Amino acid sequence: MIKKWCLLASMAATTSMSCAPADKNTEAKKTASVALPNNPNIVFILADDLGYGDLGCYGSPRNLTPSLDKMAKEGMRFTQFYAGSAVCTPTRVSVLTGKYPLRFNVKSHFNDREMYLQPEAKTIPQFLRKSGYISKHVGKWHLGGLNESHILDRANSMPGPIEHGFDHYLAMIEDPLYRRPAMLERRLYKDAGKHLVRDEKIIPKDSAHWTDIKVNESLAFIEEANKKGKPFYLNLWFDAPHAPYEATPEESMSPFRKQAKGDDLLYRAMVKHLDRGVGRVLDKLKELGIEKNTLVIFTSDNGPAYRGSAGPLKGRKRDFHEGGIRVPFIAYWPGIIEKNTTNDNLAHTNDLLPTFAKIAGTDLNGYAPDGINILPELTGKGKTAERGTVFWAINLIKKNGNYYATTDPDPETKYTEIARNGDWKLLALNGEPKELYNLKEDPYERWNLIKSEPEITQKLGDELQKWLTEPRLAIPY
Repeated sequence: MIKKWCLLASMAATTSMSCAPADKNTEAKKTASVALPNNPNIVFILADDLGYGDLGCYGSPRNLTPSLDKMAKEGMRFTQFYAGSAVCTPTRVSVLTGKYPLRFNVKSHFNDREMYLQPEAKTIPQFLRKSGYISKHVGKWHLGGLNESHILDRANSMPGPIEHGFDHYLAMIEDPLYRRPAMLERRLYKDAGKHLVRDEKIIPKDSAHWTDIKVNESLAFIEEANKKGKPFYLNLWFDAPHAPYEATPEESMSPFRKQAKGDDLLYRAMVKHLDRGVGRVLDKLKELGIEKNTLVIFTSDNGPAYRGSAGPLKGRKRDFHEGGIRVPFIAYWPGIIEKNTTNDNLAHTNDLLPTFAKIAGTDLNGYAPDGINILPELTGKGKTAERGTVFWAINLIKKNGNYYATTDPDPETKYTEIARNGDWKLLALNGEPKELYNLKEDPYERWNLIKSEPEITQKLGDELQKWLTEPRLAIPY
């Protein structure tokens, strides 16, 4: 699907890659004899505000992403992977729980004070623990509980990463006293190391760049888990390339100094530095000889803001057009995932929990995620379950007064819900249908068919209304 964009991406990509849909029968034959290892490691890497058109392997003519391009060439690249929302916190809820964020009454990003993911939420690390996995979260959390007062009085406060199932974590203290000034003054990546918490203890300052701190911590965890001989789950969530746009180490700045300046230079360097970090993780797996026993997933929490690119797609962060929710997704597992393959089927962050549980051999014991197991898509073995209609919901978000210290205009929401079934996508405002597109014929969402397709509009609108009335947990604050 979306063959026109595949052609554009292929022509513009810095790394040559086939955009043609893979032959499923051929893939199945090639992988049918490959047995999955028992309890393989899982590394899940999440970028922040990285757009569909921001990587070389997705057609970017501006950014240099050799590590991710190589990862895609040695693995599988999805062309229709969707974040659970067009803003960060709801997508993170979707990733960890396998459920629509609306099930938890989450429709917007959390503040750093009273908002949090409910303690009754079931998460990936909780399920993987049943199969003997050791888990660690590294980096941005944004699910509540990391205010300094929460950390120092956990028993009487809201849950953080440990309470949500992680054995270990390293994060910046997500406190308004630290994060907001750092955002406004463009020193988040420079100064995050001054405000770190590891496993509920505030730790000494680290002067390294925030992206490097995360990668260093991740490499140490991989080495330690490997020494113990335990399967591990690493949840590596970058802040990059989210604003504020800041300088990176010179090796990531220098390739762009002659061709860019200002925020454009900084953004492109941040993407390059992020790419370098991913490369370091992949290199560590190879160094330890465990790359064939490790699934690595890379994606983004939503579409691009400000300087990022959604490629040819309409919309960006906070917008429910394709550019706001369709994101890069690369899966890498040597010997299991066929090299240099492209998957054009719809997949979603809700799919991660059931997929990881299947890979780990973990029984969900009646837990019913909204996503489906996409392991058959990754391996070419078996058949993926029918998906049915998929939904999204978001609050209306207005301009926030340049919170991220940029002069670029803030993205805004226009529609609050989506119902998608097959190629048909309905956009609604507070439950009322507003736009309808056939994404196979019109991937750029130019032709609103809501008047010419009343039956489809009615069907999707009715399904959306039913979904909006389904049970939810109480608002988490």
